[in-house]
Amino acid sequence: MTPKQQVEDRIHAFGGGQIAVGYHDLGTGNSWLINGEATFHAASTMKVCVLMELFHQAEQGLLKLNDQITILNEFDSIVDGSSYRLNPEGDSEQGLYQRIGEREALIQLAKPMITCSSNLATNLLVEQLGAKRITQFMHELGATDMIIRRGVEDGKAFQMGLNNEVTASGFLTILVKLAKEQVVSARASRAMIEILFGQTHRNCIPAKLPADAYVANKTGWNDLMCHDVAIVYPPSGQDYVLTVFTKGIEELTIAPALIADISEILYQQHA
Repeated sequence: MTPKQQVEDRIHAFGGGQIAVGYHDLGTGNSWLINGEATFHAASTMKVCVLMELFHQAEQGLLKLNDQITILNEFDSIVDGSSYRLNPEGDSEQGLYQRIGEREALIQLAKPMITCSSNLATNLLVEQLGAKRITQFMHELGATDMIIRRGVEDGKAFQMGLNNEVTASGFLTILVKLAKEQVVSARASRAMIEILFGQTHRNCIPAKLPADAYVANKTGWNDLMCHDVAIVYPPSGQDYVLTVFTKGIEELTIAPALIADISEILYQQHA
């Protein structure tokens, strides 16, 4: 039975929700998808796209990574421009809320955006970079089915279905390029991967892997959604990219366990 068939059997045995998987072996180039074109609300996985555009604009000379901006908690809805604030209690990282009015370097906002999934850092960066520019860069990288419309917690936009949209296929495309050090530049790619290595949310793809397997990943969850995307570096064996998106499955316990099972099946092919 092939690894893909094993994953399909695990999904079939689960028997609920919507699940999409993308896989790419960086050694052989073997790739496959399960529901790869299905569109999902990105949740916090979109923060990888923000990170890429930050380095992209730095490479273009539009900004410097160490440029500083003021930390504020007030943003404009993409629906009508009305103001909204983020709720600190709903954010995985709360330290920035204690620093309202202070200034911080863009790169120092990008790190907690990824490692702690800071919503406040994300919205500050999206406001600085521009959602349209982020989307355009994803399209330039080949992920033409991915759309970044806004930051997080824009309630009016959410009610109208104006969400950030991603696919397992699209994320596979951009992460394979990142793993090959082809996003912006080799140096920038290595810097972004290093930030992803600092991820503190490890309950999905890394959960059942051995401690000596390096995983550069970004999770995302929101109500009944749970996703994880990763570049996996086994201590022996070939590196690979894995993207898993779920919808309609309990996001704090059941979905992470399913993603961890899928990850473990594929890791066994590389150990």
